[in-house]
Amino acid sequence: MTFKYKTQGVCPREINFTLEGETIKDLSFVGGCDGNLKALSKMIDGKEMDEIIPLFKGHTCGARDNSCMNQLVVALEAAKEKLS
Repeated sequence: MTFKYKTQGVCPREINFTLEGETIKDLSFVGGCDGNLKALSKMIDGKEMDEIIPLFKGHTCGARDNSCMNQLVVALEAAKEKLS
């Protein structure tokens, strides 16, 4: 199932990914730090949601209490809720 998540309070405007069961596939960010987010997307591809969520939940960026990776967690949790 494919998901699109409109981010809040971070540079990327959107996070897109596919879930095959609990496995994250085809993760991409629209906007943000292109090189870093492409690298992180490659590292996360093929991982289970339950491995990624605790790793990045609450991750901050500079003085902000949010980050691209924290928004990914929010998107994954929303997707998980839809699948329940």
